[in-house]
Amino acid sequence: MARHEFQPGKLVAGVFLIVAGVVYAGAAHGLWRIPWFTAVPLVVGGLFLAGVTALLNRTIRRHRTGRRTAGLADAGPGSVD
Repeated sequence: MARHEFQPGKLVAGVFLIVAGVVYAGAAHGLWRIPWFTAVPLVVGGLFLAGVTALLNRTIRRHRTGRRTAGLADAGPGSVD
């Protein structure tokens, strides 16, 4: 199986959507009563947190990549140590 890049934003979004599904499944089976509009703040809040997580992940990866390529550029073939 090919390896892929870890994307924590998608993980956060998936967790919140699963939670919304579990909440409504529990309500459908009569385990608890919830208002019909409960899914809106749950899903929107989850998507917001997923966006923040993805933005933070992108910023960290760019910072690490920039530092790694800057170190490689200093040690080019014509550099003398």
